[in-house]
Amino acid sequence: MMITAKQAEEQAVLNLAYAICAAARTAPKACGIDQTDTAVLTGEDKACLAEEMRRIGGSQGEKGAAMIRDAGNVDVSAAVVLVGAKYETRGLNERCRLCGFENCAACKSAGATCVFAPMDLGIALGSAVALAADSRIDNRIMFTIGKAAASLGLLGAYKLIMGIPLSVSGKSPFFDRK
Repeated sequence: MMITAKQAEEQAVLNLAYAICAAARTAPKACGIDQTDTAVLTGEDKACLAEEMRRIGGSQGEKGAAMIRDAGNVDVSAAVVLVGAKYETRGLNERCRLCGFENCAACKSAGATCVFAPMDLGIALGSAVALAADSRIDNRIMFTIGKAAASLGLLGAYKLIMGIPLSVSGKSPFFDRK
């Protein structure tokens, strides 16, 4: 049996995408509370994500150009990994106050974000892209992917989402972009 370079590269990207989900899951979490989730998009699901990015970008006039540009990056990616965190408080109340509110209930009623959700997301993303870099698979963290994924409800209750497109090519499509 012969496996072509294209087949091997596609399998390498999928294997890495699965490993990235594990790396994000096992990344340290604030207070030891896991409020993160991941997903891998390929094929039609990835195409729907790119289309939503174009729809959002098109509705923003000139400010939507980056969203449309990034949709092109999703198109040429073999897979996209979504990493999300919930906007939930950790219940530390008066012991914390890092959000600027008296307690977690005040933070929640004001519609504010607990500071630990973005921290957990950042740590999970760092673990994810470090693994991708160590595997020599082209990648880039994109908030535009996360915005479209949240719009589509791809991670359900998880609304703080970032996306990591993955690609194997002679030159990374995620840098030196127009």
